[in-house]
This record gives sequence, structure tokens and C-alpha cells, in this order.
Amino acid sequence: MIPSPTDLKYFVEIANTLNVSRASERLGISQPSLSLAIRRMEQSLGTPLLIRSKRGVTLTQAGKQLLVHTRHLFQTWENIRAGTLSSVNEVQGSYTIGCHPSVALYALQGFLPQLVAAHPKLDIKLKHDLSRKIAEDVISMKVDVGIVVNPVRHPDLVIHPLCTDEFTLWTSGKGERSVLICDPDLAQSKALLGQLAKRGMKFDRVITSGSLEVIADLVAHGCGAGFLPALAAVRARYKLKRVPKAPVFYDEHCLLFRVENKGVKAVQVISTAIRAFFEKAA
Repeated sequence: MIPSPTDLKYFVEIANTLNVSRASERLGISQPSLSLAIRRMEQSLGTPLLIRSKRGVTLTQAGKQLLVHTRHLFQTWENIRAGTLSSVNEVQGSYTIGCHPSVALYALQGFLPQLVAAHPKLDIKLKHDLSRKIAEDVISMKVDVGIVVNPVRHPDLVIHPLCTDEFTLWTSGKGERSVLICDPDLAQSKALLGQLAKRGMKFDRVITSGSLEVIADLVAHGCGAGFLPALAAVRARYKLKRVPKAPVFYDEHCLLFRVENKGVKAVQVISTAIRAFFEKAA
């Protein structure tokens, strides 16, 4: 059995005073309780730690070795404690920001350069995936701060709305609407396809792509009409046009992180920088 931190603390006090009575007074516990703690440690280690006499106690060789290791253990713990507190109270350490690649192209350049310049001890890692997977990674603590589209409410998450976007059908204005280009894995695409079917709007062919930037570029070059969020459409190489009367899926971009990270200084600074960018861009 591993000795408890309290028993180790009692042992160190006896080793410092070499007197059980004086140690019990300084610790504020009874002598029997202190003696019982030492017996537990001796039983755990399988060897005596103290030699008792009328004048007090002396440490056995095992006791001397245990004192050295215990003091080192306590110092190591203090170092760990100080490092842990500094990661909470100071803007330093490694943190992962997660978002969809399209959101990354739109948002990261708006706050990340200033953030890393202002906080040289902050180590930022980036992860890009579908919004629902980023949200799952925040919940499972693989991502510290997420910029997510349409997150599902969760008791472990703090969620701050950032902006709204319109996911709809776009073209280059060249009249090419027989081909649809979309990311079929997006919930927005699935919803719009269902609405288009109800309205009798059909396409001869469908080209699929997991990149909204690729879709925007193909649409801009007249390859077909594409499902895009407005934030991605306006970043296209050439100006795109919304298809009149096409259905619209309204997206909500949100910032999210775990509840217990609310008081972490670095998370606060990262979150403030992200929210300030979106407020300015609105």
C-alpha cells in the first residue's frame, strides 16, 4: 500500500523535530494518531523507520533514505503545482483550435497573427474537420477551442454565437445549372437537396467534393451551380451570384470550449480574440 501524503507529512515533521510529542503539537494531532501513522508507513515499507528512546527518536537508515526521497517528492509536487497553476493563470502552454477548413480560411487570418505575436509563450495547434467532429473533439478534450457551425447544445460546453451565414445555391451567372457541385456529407447540402426536390428543381449530374473552396472555384469557372455558404462564396476567385428563389439554410457560427476551461487564462484570451474578429467582421 502506498503511504498517503498526510502520513508522509507526519513522518517529515517527526524527522525534523526528532520528538513525537513536539511533532504532534506542531501538527495539531494526538500522539497516538501520529504513532499510528508511522506504524502504517513501517508496515507498508516492511522496515522500521524510527528508533525510540526516552530522549526522543532517531531515524533508522531506511528512515534517513525515506526522508531524502520524501523531501524530493514534496518539491517535485510543488513544481508540478506551480506549473499547473501557471498554465491556468498565465497565457502559455499548448492549445488546439479546431474548425472547418473553410472557416479557417475565412477566420484564422483575422485573429491568429496578432494572437501569437502578443503571446510568445502560447503554442497554437490547428485541427480542421467537419463542425460536428470538431464539437465532438472539444467534448472529448482533443480540441481546446472550436469555431463550429450549428453546434448541438451540450452540458459540458460553453457556446458563444459569433455570426450567421446563409448556405444556398450559387452560380457564375453564365447560365450553367444542369450540373450541381456540392459536399454531400454536409447537413446543409442534404437539407437543400430535399427542398429542391420538393420544388421540382433537378440536375442532370452531381459532382461531389469535400472542399468548399474547390466547389466555389468550379462554380466560378462555369462548371455548374454549387451549394456554398455566403462566407465561402464571397471569397471565390470570381464573383458568384445567388440563384434567385433557391432555398436557404441559415448557419450559426459559434465559439465553444469545455465548461471547466472557462477560467483558464489562455482560453479566455483566445476566445476574446476570436469574438473580437467576428464582431469586427459583422
